[in-house]
Amino acid sequence: MRTLFIVLAPVIVLSMLTSHSTLANGASCQALPTQAPDNVSIKTTMMAPDKDVRSAYCLVSGVMAQRMGVDDKAYSIQFELRLPHFWQGRFAYQFNGGNDGEVKPALGKVTGLKGYQYAINQGFAVVSSNGGHDANANPERGLVGGAVFGHDPEARRDYGYAAVEKLNPVARFLVESYYESPIRYSYGLGQSNGGRMAMVAATRFPDSFDGLLVGYPGFNLPKAALQHAWDIQALHRVNADISQSLTQRDVTFFSNKLLEQCDTLDGISDDMIFAADACQKVFEPKALVCKNEFDRDCLPLLKVAALIKMHRGPHNSKNQALYSDWVYDAGIRSNNWRMWKVASPVSAWNNKPIIGVMGAASLAHVFTTPFTNVAGDIYSLENYLLKFDFDKDAPKIYSTNQQFKASAMAIMTPPDAAKPKLTEFKQNGGKMIIFHGNSDPVFSVKDTMRWYDFLDFGLVGRAHQFVRLYRVPGMSHGAGGPSADQFDMLQPLISWVERNQAPQEIVAATRADNPEITPRMVGMTRPLCPYPAYAKYHKGDFLTASSFQCVVAK
Repeated sequence: MRTLFIVLAPVIVLSMLTSHSTLANGASCQALPTQAPDNVSIKTTMMAPDKDVRSAYCLVSGVMAQRMGVDDKAYSIQFELRLPHFWQGRFAYQFNGGNDGEVKPALGKVTGLKGYQYAINQGFAVVSSNGGHDANANPERGLVGGAVFGHDPEARRDYGYAAVEKLNPVARFLVESYYESPIRYSYGLGQSNGGRMAMVAATRFPDSFDGLLVGYPGFNLPKAALQHAWDIQALHRVNADISQSLTQRDVTFFSNKLLEQCDTLDGISDDMIFAADACQKVFEPKALVCKNEFDRDCLPLLKVAALIKMHRGPHNSKNQALYSDWVYDAGIRSNNWRMWKVASPVSAWNNKPIIGVMGAASLAHVFTTPFTNVAGDIYSLENYLLKFDFDKDAPKIYSTNQQFKASAMAIMTPPDAAKPKLTEFKQNGGKMIIFHGNSDPVFSVKDTMRWYDFLDFGLVGRAHQFVRLYRVPGMSHGAGGPSADQFDMLQPLISWVERNQAPQEIVAATRADNPEITPRMVGMTRPLCPYPAYAKYHKGDFLTASSFQCVVAK
């Protein structure tokens, strides 16, 4: 049956596309450069189907907004636009992750989707950009080379939101010129930093997108970067070599103890914690501390203290929270969690974690004003985080000066992040679906939950009318972890936008090729429920999603 599905699925999609599609050809692809707007340079190539794109398409490579920065470096918005032969009248802006700086393939690829479900394979024209800067423009700066664009105010602004503001109308014009037909529906798709950009777009460009698909968003990006320094300092107290501070055995033990106390709170033991909120109330990490030197079913005090501190989130000396707390979840044992926070597999970094290298570079050069001109070697970057002062340095994410007239927080985050209302987005009929892994080590799912709670409070319980949030137990920063991380969030968004069919539970499945699921999780499906509901076992086969109901904790 599985083989049959793999063979038939693309045929089904192709049939769907041909039923209502606008067709284009190689001649119109070759003619498109002559129709480009002024100061926009494009090249086009007609491409045959490949492993990612199931039909022929016109590949547009372009450059615009070329300028010299205050740092005497050349800047431009480079982009890629893919125009499928079978077009469904849909356009997707693909917001990319990390620090941008490169043009990722414009596929509309989102965590959870299979290849045939990518936006490009559902008849979308898709655009992707470098966010206004080139990550490889400063190779002499070593490990901070991809972050020193933050020395240029306009590059910061492009990264924060302005590249989308500049490119979106150009991409739309090219799409409509190519197909000689108006775009019927516009979508924005992004995860991580791209998820941040999608949430920014809902506020800054409320009439630009009919639907926004938001994955594990870092919408409070500069605040979240403070966690890097907080974590590194906490782990350094355990071991001067951060990579040895928490071993795989340590986090696996911690995860198992979480499961012992919380796994059955959702009615079934299945190695995932769906009743996450109830778990936070009953789990007591202090109970894991070794009582004496002969105790083996335990963790040393310093390690437990570090984990408690990291999950509490950054605070200043006045005990004021600077970002968010975090969920205790079984996915802490994932490779992804350790790679970000404790130890990476990158030998050139001496196995330092991502937060200690790339995270430190971004905090120093992009997210604070004035920027700190930290050198591009692992020791300088780690030392910067170790000396980071949460009283004196943390406020720099809100600071301005003569050169940077807007703070990093003002540029990078939605203007209404603290008290979201999304009034214009809602009035324009916009719809948003957000998903976030409970074990995300980069952006706290509790920060996303808090954002939704504020939105719902401001709208007197009506946020669900145009925004839905789905939490994924065990999932880390993107796919992975002991989780059901295969799911389609795009189709429910399309149905909501185009047919006004609001999404309810979305079925997620475990992947056979995920090495982090346990044997009894193989072949498992689970409903992902719209927040604040969670999946609770009702009756029937524990492997099957239909045996669960979405309930709200009392």
